[in-house]
Amino acid sequence: MIIGVPKEIKNNEFRVGMTPGGVREFVRHGHTVLVEKTAGQGSSFADGDYLGAGAELVDDAAEVFDRAEMIVKVKEPQPGEIAMLKPGQILYTYLHLAPDLAQTKGLVESGGVCIAYETVELPNRTLPLLAPMSEVAGRMATQVGAAYMQKPNGGRGVLMGGVPGVLPANVVVLGAGVVGTNATYVAMGMGANVTVLDVNIDRLRYLDEIWGNRIRTVYSNAHNIDEAIRSADLVIGSVLLPGAKTPWLVTRDMLPSMRKGAVIVDVSVDQGGCIETTHPTTHAEPTYFVEGVLHYGVANMPGAVPNTSTLALTNATTRYGLAIADKGWKRAVTDDPALAKGVNVLDGKVTYKPVADAHGMEYSPLEPLLA
Repeated sequence: MIIGVPKEIKNNEFRVGMTPGGVREFVRHGHTVLVEKTAGQGSSFADGDYLGAGAELVDDAAEVFDRAEMIVKVKEPQPGEIAMLKPGQILYTYLHLAPDLAQTKGLVESGGVCIAYETVELPNRTLPLLAPMSEVAGRMATQVGAAYMQKPNGGRGVLMGGVPGVLPANVVVLGAGVVGTNATYVAMGMGANVTVLDVNIDRLRYLDEIWGNRIRTVYSNAHNIDEAIRSADLVIGSVLLPGAKTPWLVTRDMLPSMRKGAVIVDVSVDQGGCIETTHPTTHAEPTYFVEGVLHYGVANMPGAVPNTSTLALTNATTRYGLAIADKGWKRAVTDDPALAKGVNVLDGKVTYKPVADAHGMEYSPLEPLLA
C-alpha cells in the first residue's frame, strides 16, 4: 500500500503523523511511504531522517493526497485537505466529528474511508489511540494552568504549591479518566490542593488507592461541582464520552460564583467542551475572559510539545496502521472489532452512531456496508 504523510497545517500544529521509526516499520512490511518535505521539521525530525528510514519525500500535500491510498495525519483535515480526499481513500487520523458539522459533511461528501483514532475502543472500553495524547494533554493542562495563574498572564497571582505559611492553589479536576489522572498527578506533584470529581466511583476508588489522602475525591453532580469551583484557582475539564459531544458540567450561570482571575483549562474542548463558556482557541490566541474567569481552550494542546507527542502517538498508531496496510481496511476492521469502532464515515455514510446523533444525521451500521 502507498501511505501518505502530509505536513500538518492547523494553526501552530507542529506534530506529524508518523516518525521516521514508524516509516521504517511500514517499509519493512513492504509498503511505500510518501512524506511531504519538512513535514517532520516541527517535531525535530529532519527530512534526512525520513530518507534514511526509507521514505520517499514529495514536494507538496497535493502529491501526497493524489498518490497515497491511505493518508496518515494527526489532526482533523482542514477544508483544503478534505477537498483533496478521493472516494475510497483511507483517512487515518483524529477527527473529533461530534462538535464539527462542517467537517462531518465534508468527509461524507468525499466518499472516503475515515477512521478516527479517538473512537478505536478495546473491549475494556479503553481508547488506545487517544490515551497517549490524553496523557500529554493532562500533564500539559496543569503546566498551562500554573502559568496562567500568574498575574501577568491574567490569573489571580497564585503559586501552585504555595510556600511555608501560605496555602497552595486549589485545583479542581472534572473527570478521573486518563486526562484527569495525569492532570492530578502533575498538580499533586507541584504541591497543589487537588479535588477530583467523577461519576465513576471505581475510578475515584482507584485514585484514592494510589494517592490516598494526598488528594480529595468527590462524586460528580451539579451541587458538588458548584461547591468545588467556588474556591478553585484552577479548573481542569477532562470529561470524555467517546466520539460524542461532551456534556456541560459547568454552566455559564455558575461562573459569577468563581473567584475573579480563576483559570479554566478545558481539555475536552475538541469534543465540545465540558464548560459551557469554552470554545476552541489556538496556540496563537489561547485565552479569553468570561465573567472575569480566564478560559484556555486550545484544541490541540499536545501540538506545543510535538517531539514528545509525535513519538507517543506513533507508538500507539503504528500497530493498527500496519494492520490496515497489510490486510486492507476491510479485512483489518473485520478482524479487529476495536479498529472497526474507529470507522466514523464510509462511502458517504456516517457509521459511528454518536456522531450521527450529534448532528441529526442518518446512522448507517458498519456491518452491512462491509458485506
